[in-house]
Amino acid sequence: MQSRSYRTKWSEDAANNGCQRVSMDRPVRQRTRTEREKTLKLAKVISIVFIVYAALVATFESLLGYYQPSGPSALVIITSDNDGKKYRRVLSRLDSNGQLYVARNHWPRAWHRRALNNPKVEVVVDGAEANYVAVPVSEVEHKQLSEAHPRGLVFQFMTGFPPRYFIRLDPR
Repeated sequence: MQSRSYRTKWSEDAANNGCQRVSMDRPVRQRTRTEREKTLKLAKVISIVFIVYAALVATFESLLGYYQPSGPSALVIITSDNDGKKYRRVLSRLDSNGQLYVARNHWPRAWHRRALNNPKVEVVVDGAEANYVAVPVSEVEHKQLSEAHPRGLVFQFMTGFPPRYFIRLDPR
């Protein structure tokens, strides 16, 4: 139980201004934040941090999609939708046990859905274009690839910790 302090003759305001007399048995009101105010402030801070983080992830993902950085370990996958319209996407190339793989490491994943819906894809590797079949990997293959090609913590943080899915590209 909270202890109460009582004023004896005059409130502080009355003593300073010479105006209001306070009853002898009236408790002094403590000026502390209520638990509700503290909870609301904490919720506000958490919400702001979450919104800033979501904006950071969206900006990072958008810039990656816009600039599509490529390098020696990149390939271009050309997928098509049901209408036959083709889409190009630069992806990181993963080589493991003589097989060619790509991974969905980001939230934007339309290329992944198109590759699974229409598995006949074209791939450009080192300037050479070839036809492949996109095959989802098994659980065992997924585990092996995850261990062989780990993602860094900074990369996961910047991309919003998306789930990772692999596709094996088999020549056709």
